Amino acid sequence: MVGVLPAALLLLGLLGSGKGKNEELPLYHHLFDNYDPESRPVREPEDTVTVTLKVTLTNLISLNEKEETLTTSVWIGIDWQDYRLNYSKEDFGGVETLRVPSELVWLPEIVLENNIDGQFDVAYYANVLVYEGGFVTWLPPAIYRSTCTVEVTYFPFDWQNCSLIFRSQTYNAKEVEFTFAVDDNGEPVNKIDIDTAAFTENGEWAIDFCPGVIRHHDGSSADSPGETDVIYTLIIRRKPLFYIINIIVPCVLISGLVLLAYFLPAQAGGQKCTVSINVLLAQTVFLFLIAQKIPETSLSVPLLGRYLIFVMVVATLIVMNCVIVLNLSLRTPTTHTVSSRLRHVFLELLPRLLGSGSPPEGPRAAWPPRRASSVGLLLRAEELILKKPRSELVFEGQRHRHGTRTAALCQSLGAAAPEIRCCVDAVNFVAESMRDQEAAGEEVSDWVRMGKALDNICFWAALVLFSVGSSLIFLGGYFNQVPDLPYPPCIQPEPAPTSISPPISSRK
Repeated sequence: MVGVLPAALLLLGLLGSGKGKNEELPLYHHLFDNYDPESRPVREPEDTVTVTLKVTLTNLISLNEKEETLTTSVWIGIDWQDYRLNYSKEDFGGVETLRVPSELVWLPEIVLENNIDGQFDVAYYANVLVYEGGFVTWLPPAIYRSTCTVEVTYFPFDWQNCSLIFRSQTYNAKEVEFTFAVDDNGEPVNKIDIDTAAFTENGEWAIDFCPGVIRHHDGSSADSPGETDVIYTLIIRRKPLFYIINIIVPCVLISGLVLLAYFLPAQAGGQKCTVSINVLLAQTVFLFLIAQKIPETSLSVPLLGRYLIFVMVVATLIVMNCVIVLNLSLRTPTTHTVSSRLRHVFLELLPRLLGSGSPPEGPRAAWPPRRASSVGLLLRAEELILKKPRSELVFEGQRHRHGTRTAALCQSLGAAAPEIRCCVDAVNFVAESMRDQEAAGEEVSDWVRMGKALDNICFWAALVLFSVGSSLIFLGGYFNQVPDLPYPPCIQPEPAPTSISPPISSRK
C-alpha cells in the first residue's frame, strides 16, 4: 500500500505532461477545494437563488382507491446557477461539463410534501452536471406514493383530481424562488412533461390534464417571508371497460332474471320466492366485491353501489308481490268472498287495459258432457223444486220418456212406497251439492284469475321500474365527463409522418 500512492502520482504526472491530458481533475480541484455545499450560492445573504423545475412523468403506476394512494414514476429536472462553480472552458482544455456526486454540491432540497410513506426524497442520487458559467443541472429519478382523495360518486365512470406538491424542505420563499423551465420555443413548461416515447400507458387510467402552478404562502407574521409550493395536478379518467365486462354486464343479466318469476303460475309462490331470493343473494355478492374496491367513506355512495341497492330493492318488492299473489290465488269461498268491486277491477278492467281479454262468459260450456237424464234433472230442478212435490219432480221426466200410463203408475207407486220418496230426497241433495260445488269452483277460479291479473300488472310495473331506474343510474355515469378545462392536453398527439418525395435529380 505504501508504494501504490507514489505510483499513482507518477502515473498522473505522466498523463498530465502528455498532450491529451485530462483537464477534469484540475477543474474539479479548482471548483471544489474551497467549496462549502451547506451554504447557499449567493453573494449577499438577502439574495435569492432562482431554481428552475421540470417534472417528467414516465409511468402512472397505480391509484389505490382503497388506500387513496397515487404511485408515480417521475424524473425531476432541477436547474440553478452557482457563482462559486463558474469557470471558462478555455482555461481547462475545452471541458464543457463536469460530473460530480450530488453530495458535494449545494442542493435546494426539494421534497414531495404530500407523500404517504415517509419517502420525501428521490429514489437515486444521480450525479450533478456543472456547466460553464456556473450553471448546475440535476436530474434524479423518483417513485412517489402521494395522497389522492378519491371521489367514488360515479364509480366506475369517474375521474380523479390528484396533486404532486413540491416544496423546499430547508429554504423559504425569500431564499429560494421557483420558476418553470422553458422549452425550445421559449414557452414555460407549466405542466407535467410526458415523453410519449418513454411513457408507459396505464391500463386503468388515462391522463387528460396535468397543469402546474406555483403557489406562494404568506408567513404568519408581516416579517415572515412565507413559503413557495410547486403544485402539479393530475386529472385522470378511469377506463371503465374492465368493470363493464366483469361487473356491470353480469350484474344486469342476473338482476334481469328476477323478472322471470312472473312467468311462473300464480299458485307457484314457493318457486317464485326461490328465484327472487337467489338473485338477491347474487346481488349481495356483487355488492361485497365493490365494497372491497372502494375506500371506506361515508361521504358518497358509488354509482355501482347505488345500482345494486336499487335492484336489491326491486327484488325485495318482487318477493313481497309473490307472497301477496300467492295469498290471493289460494283463497276459497269458505274464507273470503269476492266483492263486485274486486271482480270489476281485476276481472274486467285490468284485463282490458293489459290487452289480455275479458273472462269467458259461460265457463260451464267447457265442462265434460253428462248423461241426458242428469242434464235434464239439473236444469229443471231449480225451476220446479218450489212448485211441485218432490215425488212429482222425479216422475216428471218419466212422463216424457214412457208415456202417461207409465207415469201414472209410477206416481201411484211413489205414493204407496215411502222408500221411493227417500230416493227422491237423496237425488235432490246430490243435485244441490253439485250446484254448490260448481259455484264454489267458479269463485275459486275467480280468485286465481285475480292473482294472474295482479301478476300481469306487477310484471309490467317491475319491468318499467327496472328499465327506467337502470337507465337513469347509468346515464348519470355516462354524462360524468372531465370538464373542458383551459389547459392543453397532457399527452400531445404525435404528428403524422409526412412523406417527402425525392428531388427529380435524385430520381434520375
